Amino acid sequence: MKILLTGATGYIAKRLLPSLLAGGHEVICCVRDRQRFDTSRFKNDQLSVIEANFIDYDSLAAIPDDIDAAYYLIHSMSASTGSFDEMERTSAINFRERISKTRVRQVIYLSGIVNTGKLSRHLASRKTVEDELAKGSCHLTTLRAGIILGAGSASFEIIRDLVEKLPVMIAPKWLNTRSQPIAVRNVIEFLGGVLMKESSFDKSFDIGGPDILTYREMLLRFAAVRNLKRKIFVVPVMTPRLSSYWLYFVTSTSYKLAVNLVDSMKVEVICRENNLHKELGITLMNFDESVRSAFERIEQHEVTSSWTDALSGPVLERGVSDLVRVPVHGCLKDIRKRPFTDRETVIDRIWSIGGKTGWYYANWLWGLRGFMDKLSGGVGLRRGRKNDRKISPGDALDFWRVLYADRHEGRLLLYAEMKLPGEAWLEFRIEDGALIQTATFRPLGLKGRLYWYSVMPLHEFVFRGMINRLTKQVNSTE
Repeated sequence: MKILLTGATGYIAKRLLPSLLAGGHEVICCVRDRQRFDTSRFKNDQLSVIEANFIDYDSLAAIPDDIDAAYYLIHSMSASTGSFDEMERTSAINFRERISKTRVRQVIYLSGIVNTGKLSRHLASRKTVEDELAKGSCHLTTLRAGIILGAGSASFEIIRDLVEKLPVMIAPKWLNTRSQPIAVRNVIEFLGGVLMKESSFDKSFDIGGPDILTYREMLLRFAAVRNLKRKIFVVPVMTPRLSSYWLYFVTSTSYKLAVNLVDSMKVEVICRENNLHKELGITLMNFDESVRSAFERIEQHEVTSSWTDALSGPVLERGVSDLVRVPVHGCLKDIRKRPFTDRETVIDRIWSIGGKTGWYYANWLWGLRGFMDKLSGGVGLRRGRKNDRKISPGDALDFWRVLYADRHEGRLLLYAEMKLPGEAWLEFRIEDGALIQTATFRPLGLKGRLYWYSVMPLHEFVFRGMINRLTKQVNSTE
């Protein structure tokens, strides 16, 4: 079967793709930027990638006409607090119009649970998308989920940040809102199970796990699974704005996403009963099992996707291809070179940088820079990295984005997503038995130049220490 997979750089699509390929399907992944999507680990001739931006209808001409089914997994909630709903509606209309000109029989859409008269903007937007898709000429199957639990999912990582960092929480009253979380493994089983299942055509199904819990209960259950003792005090005085700041500063979420999450968390999302899981032979995982399963993947370094990978700032939306070509003119650089004797050791260290490993030297300064970035509305260091050993183009790595990563070539190129008066790149390159470490900054006006020269003394301290540690004990001069 020939399947179109939209939103292929997103958290769910990256989990669904291996399952579809294992089922013997031919999969066309639809992405906005081919260079942000790493297909090297699949090595499957049934996989192809096309570039399309669903806001731009003309770009959808790249979608082939002979597809049998399509997964619509495009969401824009983190893009903007002001216009994500209009973006989602436009994308849905363009998709519907283009897909109606193909031979596709079924569209499968992952939405949010909307069984209440009072919807958040996020859930109302999902319902609007569903309504627009339903106007198409093909059969629509909608699966509606609430909180999705899995290693790398936004919900899981936010809960993890709160529980592991705060022994005592003074929390807003929306922690008493009930929800019905579902394991990401079950979500993938549902998405695969309804594929070309005629009994699911032109229908919607709420999907959730067996537990109905308040957010407070989820935090405490999570803590119990991790053998942590936590106290939570719910207060009625936290405004939505204060709640958003609370999530933003404590967790790895962006402020824009925090605003939309708080708006959604005030609305109860409980599944309407159906027997879909029985029809498909799916065994639902409870909350504790979902958390344990997520940590098993983390401990085995098998986190295949992270919600942070799909996020990017406005500059990165232009595309990775332009950013990979590091500018030369009008830039300020810090270039350092150290010889070494053991190439693999140096490569391993470079490929482990950031996250739990840190930056090899003066980590407290990196942490301070991340905290300052958070204060100014940036992403900070809390995003970490989804895998301690592997790096792929498009991955988030602390407050950097991976643009290029090739172990064989010995080159890693990062682009800064922190708040800066300009643009910054950090490159590690192996060449002629030496490590070349280059920090490039393209300043924006006088403010950018003042910023660079003000931090030059720290660069001398931090960058020199970092390259020395990366080549330590394998340096041919020692």
